[in-house]
Parts: sequence; structure tokens; C-alpha cells
Amino acid sequence: MLPSSIQISGEPLSGAEVRDICRGLRDNAVRLLSLRGCRLCDRDFGRICRALAGATSLAQLNLNLGVVSSPSRIKQLAEALRTNRSIQSLFLHGSPLTDAGLALLNPALALHPALVALDLGDCMLGDEAINLICGLLPPDGAKSGDHVAGMLAVAVASSRTLEVLDLEGTGLTNQSAQTLLDMVENYPTALRSLVLAENSISPELQQQICDLLSEGEEEEEMAGGAGNTQERERGQEPAAHQRGSSPWMCPSDPSSQMVLMTSGLGDSLLAETEM
Repeated sequence: MLPSSIQISGEPLSGAEVRDICRGLRDNAVRLLSLRGCRLCDRDFGRICRALAGATSLAQLNLNLGVVSSPSRIKQLAEALRTNRSIQSLFLHGSPLTDAGLALLNPALALHPALVALDLGDCMLGDEAINLICGLLPPDGAKSGDHVAGMLAVAVASSRTLEVLDLEGTGLTNQSAQTLLDMVENYPTALRSLVLAENSISPELQQQICDLLSEGEEEEEMAGGAGNTQERERGQEPAAHQRGSSPWMCPSDPSSQMVLMTSGLGDSLLAETEM
């Protein structure tokens, strides 16, 4: 089963729905889980936390609008985050955390290896909590290339149209490459070309990413070949299908692709689709 999204908003969750959510998390079949404003009992919340602790496909978790509504739930979420290694975006907007609640969450947030986006708006936070949040930020206030790569990985993992990603000379390191490698390995994206030249990334990691992109392209070409054979058997001409010759080079004809390019850490990201 390919990783998918579960999005429920403002509804009471039944026991059957909670079981399905937990099963999806345990089977690593969920990439995005959003339970925004949903109502569920403490027992079911604990079941979901235990399931997401071991989930390796979950990249985004949305518990906005009061789902994390008590100190016991904060503790359960913190325990799950201490074990989980895949969540990159966590949304807790509108949760009554208070300073004490964030103090419980902070150690798990600070040590999480993948978390790059955190929403704590309207969480009843005071000066103590603000100090804890500041401790989670880079000391000079700058966003490193690795930080940006983590956010990009979330976007690329969710995209079904992005085929070319140019990150040449953007200050990335092996940490960025590992994040991108995990994304390519675990998520079924349309990505075919990834440019990582002029970054501090080892040749070994670059080759691993290249090999995975090549494997995905070969699998699609084989599937496409089978489809073309069936079309010819029915007396139909196969549809034209073109790709770049190498996952490290941008195809010469990008007219049918979405391209996301960055030319430096301070530059804005550009994504457009030419029809």
C-alpha cells in the first residue's frame, strides 16, 4: 500500500475509525495525518500516540484546535515523539499547552531528528515557553541549508507533479542528503532529476540517491512498455513518453514538467508548471 493521507476535521472519532488510523500508522501507510478539531477519548488518543511512535512513513501530524487538551495527552504525545523518527511537521495550533505543557514536550522536540516545522500558535504560552522555543532555533537566527532541505523534502514527498529539483550550491550537507535519500526511498514521488552539485555531500550519498531515482525511472519505463504493447495489440499507437537521460541532469525539454529551483540560501523558491 502506498503512503496516503488521512484528514478528518471537527468530527467525533469512533472506535472503528481509531483502529483504522492505528492500523495505517503501524503499516506505514500514512504520510499525512490530520485530526484537526476532532473529539476522541483519552484511551483512543493514547492508542494513536503509541501507533505513531513507531510509524516511519508519517511526515506531517496535525492536531490543531484542542486535540491535545490535557497534561496526560501532552505526556503521551511527548513519549511518542521521543521514539518517532519521521515526523517533519507538527501542528498544535489552538491547544491549551501552557508553559508547563511545552516544558514536557520540549525535550522530545529538541532531540527529534527530522522535525523542521512546528506550529504553536494560540497555545496559551508565556515567557517561559517562549524561552524554550528560542532554544529550538539556530543560535544566529539563520536557517541552514539542512533546515531548508528538510522543509523541501516534506513538499516533494506530497507532490505528484514535481519532476525536477535543482539544489546546486545551496549549502547542503550530508544531513540534507540523508533526508532527501529517505524521501526518495520511502515516498512514491514523480521526482526524476535531482541536482546536488557544489554542496558538501559525499559522493556515496549522491550515488545512492542517483541509483534510487534511476530504479524508479526504469520501473516506470517497464510498466509503460507493457502498456504500449497492449495498445499496439489493440491497434493503437503508444503515447509519446520522454524523460531525461540522467537523474542528475535537467531534461532539455521541461515543457511538461514542474521545476523547483534554488540558486542560494537567501533566494526564494520558484515552482511553476508550464503547460
